[in-house]
Amino acid sequence: MDFLPQLPSAVARLVVTSPPYNIGKAYEKKVDLVTYVQQQAKVIRECVRVLANDGSICWQVGNYVNDNSIVPLDSLLYPVFRDSGLQMRNRIVSGRYEVIIWLTKARNYVFNLDPVRVPQKYPNKRHFKGPRVGELSCNPLGKNPSDVWIFPNVKHNHVEKTSHPCQFPVELVERLILALTNEGDLVVDPFMGVGTTAVASLLRGRRAAGAEIDSTYHSIAVARVLAAANGTIRTRPMTRPVYVPGRASGAQPRLFKRV
Repeated sequence: MDFLPQLPSAVARLVVTSPPYNIGKAYEKKVDLVTYVQQQAKVIRECVRVLANDGSICWQVGNYVNDNSIVPLDSLLYPVFRDSGLQMRNRIVSGRYEVIIWLTKARNYVFNLDPVRVPQKYPNKRHFKGPRVGELSCNPLGKNPSDVWIFPNVKHNHVEKTSHPCQFPVELVERLILALTNEGDLVVDPFMGVGTTAVASLLRGRRAAGAEIDSTYHSIAVARVLAAANGTIRTRPMTRPVYVPGRASGAQPRLFKRV
C-alpha cells in the first residue's frame, strides 16, 4: 500500500500475483477472514486503478484452512473484483489445486493465443467428410491451454527453488504474460515474493514493478532479477513436458503435455 499509490493510473497491462492465504505462514499475520478480505480489498482497488483499460488481473489463491474446514479464497474475493467493475473471464486451476481468477476491465482486452498454444492431442486428425475432407481438423500450431494447467511445483530439486515456501513457477507466469501482454508492457505484482513475476517479465521482453516487505525475499528477488537481466538465471523451460513417475522398469517414460 506504500508502493501502489506511487504508480500512475492505467499504467499496467497485467497485474499478476499470489497474495498470502491467511494461513499463518512466516511472512503473514493470521487474522479473521473479514479483516483479511478488507486488507485484500484495499490492494485490489489500487490494482484496478493502475490497470490499463484493456489489461488483465490474474489473482492466484488457494484455500483458507481453519478448524479442519477449508474456505476457497477466490469465492470470498470475487465480490471485491466484481464491485470494482471487473469481469471474470476464467478460473484457471493449477496443478496443486490453486485457482487463478482472471479478470478484465472491459470486453476488449489484450489476448494472444498463439504464443501459449500447447500440442494437440491428435495433431494429424483430419476431416473425413464435407468440403474440407482430408484437411487437418485442428490448428497445426496447437490448441488453447484450456483452464487446467499442470506445472511441477517449485520444491526440493526444482531448478528455480529458493527459500520461499510457496514459490511461483516461472513458466506459469510466462504463460500469463505471453497471453495477456505485448512486448514492452508493464507487469505489476503487489506481492512480489522472490521476484518470479519480474523474472518472467524480463525474460519475455516486458517491464516489471512490484513490492515485497520481507527483506530476505526482497534480496533474493533482486538477485534473481539481475540474473534474468544478464542471462544467467536458470529456469525450467516452458515447453518441457511433465514427467509422470511410476512407469514399469525398462519402459519408455510416459509424458503428458500441460492441458
